[in-house]
Amino acid sequence: MRFPFFYGWVIVGVAFISTGIGVNARTAFSLLFPPILKEFGWDRAVIAGAFSFGFVVSAGLSPTLGWLMDRHGPRAVMGLGVAMMSSGLMLASQISAPWHLYLTLGVLVGGGSVCLGYTGQSLFLPNWFVRRRGLAVSLAFAGVGIGSIVLLPWMQFFMDRSDWRSACWTLGLLLAVVLAPLTLLLRRRPEDMGLRPDGDAQPLPGAARPASNIVDPAWAAIDWTLARALRTARFWWIALAFFSGGFAWYAVQVHQTKYLIEIGFGTADAAWALGAVALVAVPGQIVLGHLSDRIGREWSWTIGCLGFVLCYLLLIALARWPSGLLLAAMVLVQGFLGYGLTSVMGAIVLEIFQGRRYATIFGTVMIGLMAGSALGPWLAGALHDRSGSYVTAFWLAVGLSLVSIAAIWLAAPRKVRMVAGRVERLARVSTG
Repeated sequence: MRFPFFYGWVIVGVAFISTGIGVNARTAFSLLFPPILKEFGWDRAVIAGAFSFGFVVSAGLSPTLGWLMDRHGPRAVMGLGVAMMSSGLMLASQISAPWHLYLTLGVLVGGGSVCLGYTGQSLFLPNWFVRRRGLAVSLAFAGVGIGSIVLLPWMQFFMDRSDWRSACWTLGLLLAVVLAPLTLLLRRRPEDMGLRPDGDAQPLPGAARPASNIVDPAWAAIDWTLARALRTARFWWIALAFFSGGFAWYAVQVHQTKYLIEIGFGTADAAWALGAVALVAVPGQIVLGHLSDRIGREWSWTIGCLGFVLCYLLLIALARWPSGLLLAAMVLVQGFLGYGLTSVMGAIVLEIFQGRRYATIFGTVMIGLMAGSALGPWLAGALHDRSGSYVTAFWLAVGLSLVSIAAIWLAAPRKVRMVAGRVERLARVSTG
């Protein structure tokens, strides 16, 4: 196996482990929600607001992470994430007031997760691949599903036999021990090591160039900076798509466990559902990521958003017809389809705004995702506190999922750069 090909997949492997632990350490908030509510008796909106506040912090941190990535590379970004998340989880074991909750699980865990999770990895991982971009990113993010089926049931088991405070401390220690050494393997792009994307060999003199994937040469020729990107409609369509998708994603993720318990499911079933969502996301992300390399990023984004539409409709139906079959269907469409959004986020932005300042632009557009991810859990909790039901919040999430689909088609990455599958089809037509 050629070294250039091998090292790109080393980067994918590190991202697989980092997201598997980092994202699930944040997702565990859904498991912590019931015991914290029981112990302190605070309003649901207050507790869920800590999770939302973490996304507010992430939104503020995201552009800085892009700047940090452009100048110092992924080791600085990932190292910051490890330090924030591990300290936040350990300190969470000592909370006794709402502001403690907001500082630990909100600021430190929430802010650290943006470094280790989808945003941080998307700042540099897409640089390592072109033809296999969707597949590589989806394989890296499939670590979330594997981590969920291990970490989340373990954490629920730990809490059932000990307490949630000990579980937080132990998870923080695990995160630091495993992830800190792995950050040393990371590099921002293959060119930093004298390599090429996709593990390709350096071209021989006089060799034919591969077919270009550029559709709009004038757009692709621009030296994109954040200031230039902010003046385009495409930037704001992506931000709207990410905002709407983030709302739908995290409104259900935070409140799903409590909702299922309230409509009659046991704690073990609710914990299984939360973990199983991310487990079935493993094949879903890989399939949708690979599919996006063949048919385009817009189609994969559409399929993912429709997964959330179906998820919310099934959750509403479960209140009237609670059954294992409907629960399994909800898990399947949420995880297999909905989580596929992660496999194309970085690709969408890179293919529109490729250049030296891609990380800064991506970090800034991710404010939209963070804002939606923050608003979703808080607003769902607030609507429940006011009406005693999640139904209004669920219908709102359905509407925003449809808005997200429309926005990504208006951003139209396909009109700037073709995906590999389309390049290959055109090449066959031209030679046939």
